[in-house]
Amino acid sequence: MKMKIATVLFGLAIMFAPAPPAAAQETQAPAQPTEEEKAKEKAATEKKAFTLLDQVVAEASSLKLAENRIRIQISAADLLWDRQEARARALYSQAADGVAELIRTTDTREPNQRPRPDQGRNPSQLRQELVLSVARHDAPMAYQVLASTRSLTPPPIDTGMGPQISPEENLEQLLLARVAAIDPKLALQNAELLLEKGQYPRTLTSVLSQLQRKDKEAAAKLESKLVQRLQSENMLAKIDAGNLAISMLAPGPRVVSTSTDAAAPAPKNTGQVLSESSYQDLMRTVIEAALKATPAPAGGQRGGNQGRQRGPNAGGQNAGRQNNVQVRTDAENEQDNARRLLSGVQSLLPKIDQYLPERAQSVRQKMTELGLGNNQRGGGMGQIMSSMQQGNADSLMAAAPSVPAQLQPRVYQAAAMKALEEGNVDRAREIATDHLDSRTRTAVLQSIDFRQMADKVETSRIEEVRQTLAGLTSDSQKIDLLLQLAEAAQKKNPKMTGQLLDEAQRLVSRPAVNYQQLDAQIRVAHAFAGLDPGRSFQVLEPGILQLNDLLSAAAVLNGFEVNVFREGELPLQGGSGLGSMINRYAQELAMLARSDFDRAQTLVNRFALSEPRIQARLAIVQGLLRPQAPQAPDSIFGMRNFGQSFPMVRSPE
Repeated sequence: MKMKIATVLFGLAIMFAPAPPAAAQETQAPAQPTEEEKAKEKAATEKKAFTLLDQVVAEASSLKLAENRIRIQISAADLLWDRQEARARALYSQAADGVAELIRTTDTREPNQRPRPDQGRNPSQLRQELVLSVARHDAPMAYQVLASTRSLTPPPIDTGMGPQISPEENLEQLLLARVAAIDPKLALQNAELLLEKGQYPRTLTSVLSQLQRKDKEAAAKLESKLVQRLQSENMLAKIDAGNLAISMLAPGPRVVSTSTDAAAPAPKNTGQVLSESSYQDLMRTVIEAALKATPAPAGGQRGGNQGRQRGPNAGGQNAGRQNNVQVRTDAENEQDNARRLLSGVQSLLPKIDQYLPERAQSVRQKMTELGLGNNQRGGGMGQIMSSMQQGNADSLMAAAPSVPAQLQPRVYQAAAMKALEEGNVDRAREIATDHLDSRTRTAVLQSIDFRQMADKVETSRIEEVRQTLAGLTSDSQKIDLLLQLAEAAQKKNPKMTGQLLDEAQRLVSRPAVNYQQLDAQIRVAHAFAGLDPGRSFQVLEPGILQLNDLLSAAAVLNGFEVNVFREGELPLQGGSGLGSMINRYAQELAMLARSDFDRAQTLVNRFALSEPRIQARLAIVQGLLRPQAPQAPDSIFGMRNFGQSFPMVRSPE
């Protein structure tokens, strides 16, 4: 009996004794990793990534298509540069040899001979990717690659379709802008050479902008020389000079900081590269040239030949080569260019009023004389799109009647969505009802209903959501709603978020019958990623298995109904919908690999063909070594209708 009493007393003592410190610690939040632990984790991640990259490079050597091997070499070299520069240079050299061979094959092909299947669609695109990738690391090497891969075939003669820029000139201009970021002095030298040749690429604006951040003395030198050259140039004969001048004037003059605090951040550069005095000088020159425009002759041709000759002697040089094409005189070309320049000046009117008000009236009179005063296009498509991005509902409604008729529905739709973003639901409904056609109106009104449900989701019940889902006509609409509601509920009602995503997973669990349904699987997987990555893998796996089936079917039909494969191999960057969808899955796996590398690798191995496996592994390496904030198609939950400045909603199916 004494033993029993002692046992009971001992048990009571244990029950009521204070919890030891270790037990109390179990309820506390987990300790944050130290800087040393973070560094170790980063090193381990990088080691995995580079090991996987070695595997990708090794597997790429067995690929048949030259374009596939070249793209792997370019990507691998870019990733390896900071760690293994010598190896990266070797890979870039191999890629350059491959590109040169592709271009040589193109050069030697007979005019009517079809390209070989292993040649790919556009070697010049590969060349551009290579040159610009090298330029991120070594500017002189980039120019060497540019020279070693240049085509020996002369550019085509003038076709009479207006001022054209050759692919070679375009790549040189892109390279010039890229080089300015890493080698300002070399960029300055090359920019000055272009000016000496009388060439005015628009990328000179980017070069000047980069120099102003990296070498202010060099920037001031280039700014002065550039403005002087433009002022002395005949902009009506050199339309590229006029285009460059307009592009430099459009953003306005450079903002000068008035702060005396040395630690204060510099004013944000938004393309404003000219000082106010240079800005005014260049604006005067452009206005003087534009005011030389005269009304187009009645019945005169527009478009086809206008601006075809790019220099005083262009007409004589090409006249004998153009069949059935009327050669225009230099005076006619200059007037075409003057009218084009005046149209550009029209978009600058607010800035002319601000910085050169004494010339504003002359510009308006000339616009009226040429019939531009009531031009509905105003500042052009760019200005319209900018208004839709930055304007509010009131400003968009005021602007809508003045834009071209074919663009008005988009502006009204943007106005309705802006009103919704501003919280004015009644206004949004009114705009949609009064100004949109029935199909678009239905889509916008549905978006409004979805938004109202999202605003109330914290007090909603899953049964109410299911009732709404039952009234929708397609799974796509149901998934849109579920993902929108899940995003709205994730902070205030986590339980509801899980239930909503469960419903979404159920809708995408059946085999897809089109790319839109495969896209829906990716969006649902993306929505799970921040909550339960394991569920993301579950959602993606059936889609990968179905892609295997589609690839097998495409291989059988290749050359008959589809052309997905070339020489029996899937291009890593092809133009097919199937190839694009594989890339989408690869990018999603790359994001998931950050939280579970091994499981992502396991899922990559479910691809039956080596090409998609290589593509997905490369995406994982890029995601681990150069992580960026994960992005869904439109937002973290894949929402299509909200979170954008002026989303263009889909019409119901």
